[in-house]
Amino acid sequence: MIIWKEETTINANIEQVWELFRDKNIKRIMPKVISHELVEGEETVAGAKHQQTYGEGKRVETYIVHTLAYEDHEGEKYKKVNFILGKAFDTTFSFKLLKESEQQTRLIYEGQNKGANFVGKAMLKLTGKKQDNRVVLEFLERVKKEAESS
Repeated sequence: MIIWKEETTINANIEQVWELFRDKNIKRIMPKVISHELVEGEETVAGAKHQQTYGEGKRVETYIVHTLAYEDHEGEKYKKVNFILGKAFDTTFSFKLLKESEQQTRLIYEGQNKGANFVGKAMLKLTGKKQDNRVVLEFLERVKKEAESS
């Protein structure tokens, strides 16, 4: 199992950062997502389900993303999701935004990726912690760049 928790401070208003996590903007912060369509519930409510298609090179996977938690308060935003990728990886992660000031937001990104079957468990053992951490840090940088340039 791979577990991560990283955070960064973004020089942008909390609402501006939160907007990046809306369905219509998800490709801006997750460019490998090909499509992201609501299939059940409402976007802004726990229990929502989205069909998401993700591409990595020639490989394309489609899966259901379950929104486990969704909170939208003035000074704090939170979204937690789960999906199983390729029947091999069970991934859960969350985004928490905290209002530091009118033009500064702290983003806390945490989650876990565990093998859903023998193949997934073996592949995670072969994946280096350094590689996984690089992906997490690149995501934080992408969100920061998009929010600060909006």
